[in-house]
Amino acid sequence: MKKRTPLATMRYVAKNLLIVVGLVLIWRGIWYVLDGIDLMIFDGSHFWTGLFGIIVGLAILYLPDNDLKEIEKL
Repeated sequence: MKKRTPLATMRYVAKNLLIVVGLVLIWRGIWYVLDGIDLMIFDGSHFWTGLFGIIVGLAILYLPDNDLKEIEKL
């Protein structure tokens, strides 16, 4: 196994940290957009958008392989 230099380790950590921050910012943006849609369409009632989100999420997990084994991992 090849040993990493301190500089290579720092680059690895920085790259992964930037990926994590980028993903968090994407989800933050999606969250705010969905909250705006919720306010415009449903007058801030989170029930219907929450129910819709659960249905879409289950469909996304079910459709690729026609099962929900991903939920078993939780």
